[in-house]
Amino acid sequence: KKTNRHSEDHSEDHSSPFNVANLYFLALLILQVSLLKTALCYILCYILCHILCHILFQESKWMNIHVGDVVRLKKNGHIPADILLLSSSNPNSLCYVETAELDGETNLKFKMGLKVTDERLQEERQLAQFDAMIVCEEPNNRLDKFTGTMCWRKDRFPLDLDNMMLRGCRIRNTDECHGLVIFAGADTKIMRNGGKTRFKRTKIDELMNYMVYSIFVILILVCAGLAIGNSFWYEEVGSRAWYLKDGKDQTASYRGFLSFWGYIIVLNTMVPISLYVSVEVIRLGQSKFINWDLQMYYQEKDTPAKARTTTLNEQLGQIEYVFSDKTGTLTQNIMAFKKCTIVVQSIMVDFSWNKYADSKFEYVDHSLVACIRSKKDKETLEFFKLLSLCHTVMLVYQAASPDEGALVTAARNFGFVFLSRTQDTITISEMDQEMTYEVLALLDFNSDRKRMSIILRFPDGRIRLYCKGADTVIYERLSPNSRHKEVTQTALDIFANQTLRTLCLCYKDISKQEFDAWAKKHKDASVAMGNREAALDRVYEQIENNLMMIGATAIEDKLQDGVPETIAKLAKADIKIWVLTGDKKETAENIGYSCELLTDDMQIHYGDDIKLNIRVSLSLSPQNEILYEKKKKRRRLRLKRLGRRPASATPQDSTQPIDDWEKESRQVDFVNMACECEAVICCRVTPKQKANVVSLVKKYKKAVTLSIGDGANDVNMIKTADIGVGISGQEGMQAVMSSDYAFAQFRYLERLLLVHGRWSYIRMCKFLRYFFFKNFAFTLVHFWYSFFNGFSAQVAYEDWFITLYNVMYSSLPVLLVGLLDQDVNDKLSRKFPKLYLPGQKGALFNYKNFFISLFHGIFTSLVVFFIPYGAFLQTMGQDGEAPSDYQSLAVVMASSLIFTVNLQISLETSYWTFVNCFAVLCSIAIYFGIMFDIHSAGIHVIFPSTFTFTGGEEETGSVPARQTLPPLCLRLFSLPGLRRPHRVRPQHPTAACCSSPRPKGQYYRGPPGQ
Repeated sequence: KKTNRHSEDHSEDHSSPFNVANLYFLALLILQVSLLKTALCYILCYILCHILCHILFQESKWMNIHVGDVVRLKKNGHIPADILLLSSSNPNSLCYVETAELDGETNLKFKMGLKVTDERLQEERQLAQFDAMIVCEEPNNRLDKFTGTMCWRKDRFPLDLDNMMLRGCRIRNTDECHGLVIFAGADTKIMRNGGKTRFKRTKIDELMNYMVYSIFVILILVCAGLAIGNSFWYEEVGSRAWYLKDGKDQTASYRGFLSFWGYIIVLNTMVPISLYVSVEVIRLGQSKFINWDLQMYYQEKDTPAKARTTTLNEQLGQIEYVFSDKTGTLTQNIMAFKKCTIVVQSIMVDFSWNKYADSKFEYVDHSLVACIRSKKDKETLEFFKLLSLCHTVMLVYQAASPDEGALVTAARNFGFVFLSRTQDTITISEMDQEMTYEVLALLDFNSDRKRMSIILRFPDGRIRLYCKGADTVIYERLSPNSRHKEVTQTALDIFANQTLRTLCLCYKDISKQEFDAWAKKHKDASVAMGNREAALDRVYEQIENNLMMIGATAIEDKLQDGVPETIAKLAKADIKIWVLTGDKKETAENIGYSCELLTDDMQIHYGDDIKLNIRVSLSLSPQNEILYEKKKKRRRLRLKRLGRRPASATPQDSTQPIDDWEKESRQVDFVNMACECEAVICCRVTPKQKANVVSLVKKYKKAVTLSIGDGANDVNMIKTADIGVGISGQEGMQAVMSSDYAFAQFRYLERLLLVHGRWSYIRMCKFLRYFFFKNFAFTLVHFWYSFFNGFSAQVAYEDWFITLYNVMYSSLPVLLVGLLDQDVNDKLSRKFPKLYLPGQKGALFNYKNFFISLFHGIFTSLVVFFIPYGAFLQTMGQDGEAPSDYQSLAVVMASSLIFTVNLQISLETSYWTFVNCFAVLCSIAIYFGIMFDIHSAGIHVIFPSTFTFTGGEEETGSVPARQTLPPLCLRLFSLPGLRRPHRVRPQHPTAACCSSPRPKGQYYRGPPGQ
C-alpha cells in the first residue's frame, strides 16, 4: 500500500489547531472576566463621598474611608461602608434605604438613629465633638444581625441592625444623613458575603464526570497496549527492514514510549472535552425556553418565569420529593381579618360612620360594631386598642408582615386608628379621640418566641403590657385568674378547622416598682455583648407572665388558583409532596385537605404515633443494641485518651437522643417512616428545621429534592435542596434571590417539572448517548488502522477532517436534538404524568446506556474501517494501476463516517422540524464542500505544506467501486439501529400506553406537526 508523504510528519499534531484555539479563547475569557472585576473595584474605590475633617465635610474617595470617620450622605447616594446612623434631616432621625443590591427587594426600609444622637448631633460642630466609643461584633457576613454598644457621656446605649446602614444600599426619600463608619472595605457585610457559594450539580453531571474518567482510563490502557505493540513490531519487523531505517539509534522500548505519547495525541478525541461546551450551550437554550414560556407568565403582576441558573435544567426531570412552604406558596399571602372570639352574629357591616375605614374591608358582625360604638364593653375596646398599639408598623401602614398589616387595618376600621409613632411614643385615634402613649419597651417577635409584646405608659400614668402570639406560647404564660381560656380555646379550634391563621391577645398591668426593677435588667441585657439575644429572652420571660386573656383573632389566607390540581398531577407523577409550615396542627391539616394533599381515604398518622413507632423500632432491633454498646465503649476509650471523665449517669428525657448514634438512628427511622407516606405535613417548624428535614431526606434517601417558598424564612430550605424555587409574592424577594428558578404562582410548578423538566432530561440523555457514540465511532478507526501501519501513531484521516469533525460536520444536528426534540407535546406531558417516571429512575442515561453507546461506536468503527479496507485490499483500476492508496482510503472512510453519524441522529430524532432536516443535510453538504476545496490543486499551490491531499476526492470518485463503499457501510451500520425499536410519539396516546411500556415493535410516528 502507498503512504502519503505528510502522514509521518503530521501524525502527532493533527488536532493541535483546534485544541490550541480552544485553550487560547478560554484563557482570554478568564482574563477578561478578571480584568472587568478588577476595573469595577478600581472604579468603586474612586467614587467620592463627604468625610468630616476637623469641623468641615470634605470630598474624599471611598478608598480613603476608615473606621471611625463621620460621613455625610445625600439623597439617592450609595452607602460606601457599614455605617451607624447618627442623625438625618427627617424627624426622629428616620432614614429610608433601598436594599435591592442586598436582598433584591425594591420596597424601602427605614433605619433610625438613637434618640440621644438625634437630639445632640445635628450640626457639624456637634459631630466634630462626638467622642463615643463603639463596642461591637467582629466583621461577619450576617446581613440580618448586628450587635453593638455605644458608650457616651457615662451611659451605654444598645445598637442593632435598625441603627445600621449597610454598604450596597442607597439613600431614598432622605435629603441628608450623617453616620459613623463601623466597618469599611473588605470588612463590610456585603464584601464578607462575596466568598464561595455551594455549587449545585445534577446527577447527570456526576455520572458524566465518572464516565469521562472511565474513558480516560480506557484511553491510557489502549495507548499502552498500542505502544507495546509498536515495541514488538519494531523488534520483529521494523529493525530488520532496510527501507524503514530512519538513521536513529533508538531502542524498541524507547520507540514504544514515544509511540505511547503519539497515541495519546491521536486518540485524544476519545475524551469528549467539547462535550462540556455543547452541554452548556444546550442548557442555556433550555433556560431561555423557560424564560420565554408565556404559560408561566403571571399577567396580574407582570412577572415572567425566570431560570436563574443554567446548570440544573435536566435535574427538573428527576424530582422525587417537593418540600413546600404554605403561607404565600400554596396560599396568596393576602391576609384578611375575618373573625375573632367575640363573634355573635353574621350579617354585613356598614363602616360609613368611620372616616378612616378601608373601603375594601369586609366583616360580618353588626353587633360587634354596635358594641364598640356604645363604648360599654371595656374588653372589646381593649381588644382593638391592643391591635392598634402592639405592632411595628410605620407610616403609610408599612408592616413587617401581611398578618400585622391586616390586624392594624382591622383595628383602623373598627375605630382604633394608628396615626404615627416616634422612637418613644405611639399616637392613635380612639373613636375620634387622639391619644398618645409612651413606649417604654418593645419586646420583638422572632421564630423562637412566637410572640411580641409592648410596654406602654398611659396618659393617666398606668403601665400596661400588651402581648400577641401563638396559642401554644400564650397559654403557658396566662394567669390562673385569667378568664375566657376555655371559650377562646374552643374558638381557636373552630378557626383552625376553617384554615384560618390565629393569634391570641392578652395584657398585664405592671406596677411602677415592678417595671423599674425589670427595666434595669432589660438595660443590662440590651447592652450585653455576649449572647445578647439569649439574655434578652430571659429578661422577657420575667415580665411576660401572669397574662390576662382578651381574645383571639382569625385571619384568612386563601389558596392560590390551581393548587389542588397541581398537587394532584404531581402526585400522579410519583412526586411526593411535603408541606413545612409554622401553623398549628389543625390549620395545617385542614389546608392539606383543602389543597387535596390529604384525601378522605388516607389514614392520618400524627406526631405522637410516629414517636412511639420510632421508639418501638429502636427497642425491638437487637442489632441496634449491639451497635449502641460498641458506640458507648468507643466513646469511653476516646474520653480516657483525652484524660476526661465520662458524664455521670443522670435521668434523661426519653424523647431526647442519648448520643449521636441514637440521634442518627432516630433520623433514619423518621425518614424511612415518613417516606412511606403519600404526603407529609410538618407543622410548627422553624426555618432551621425546614432545612434539616430537607437535608435528612437528601442524606438518607439519596433522592433528588426540590424546595419551593416565598419568604426569607424559606431561604435555608431553598438553598439546602437540590433545586430551589422562589415565588415572587408578598414577602419580598429574598426567596427569589436565593433560588434557582422563580415564578409568581405555585401552579406553574407543574409545567416546570412535567414539561420543561421532562423535556430537558430526555433531550440531555439523548444528546449524551449520541455524543459518546459518534466520538467512539470516529476515534476508534485510528485504533484499527494501527494494526496495519506498524503501530506508528499515524492518523487514519486527513488532518483537516479531524479538526472540523466535531466543529462543523457533526455538531449542529445533535445540538438541535438537545434543544428541540420532544417525544410528546406539552399537553400530553401534562395529561399523562406517568411519563415523568423514567427520569426519576434514571432510566435514560446510566452506565448501561453508556456501554451500549460504546459498543455501538466500536461496531460502527469496525464497519467504517474494514469495509473500505477489504474493498481496497486487492483492487485494480481501469488504467491497470492499484488504486489502494492512503489518500483514497482516508477519504472513503471519512465520507462513510459522515453519512453514518448523520443517519444515526436522524434515527434518534423524534420531533422533526425544518431546522433539524436542514441541519442534517447542511452538515453533509458542508463536508463535501470543504473536502473538494481543501483537496483542490489551487489551494495546494498556495499552501503546499498545509493542504497535502491533492486530488484525493477526484481519485476516489473516478473509481465506481469506491462510490458504492459509503452506501454499503451505511447499510451495514444501520442494521442494528433499525432492529432496535425507537420510542417515538404515538398518534393517539392512551392511559395504558403512558403507564406501562409498549410491546417491542409497536411504536409508530404521528402525523407531522403534532
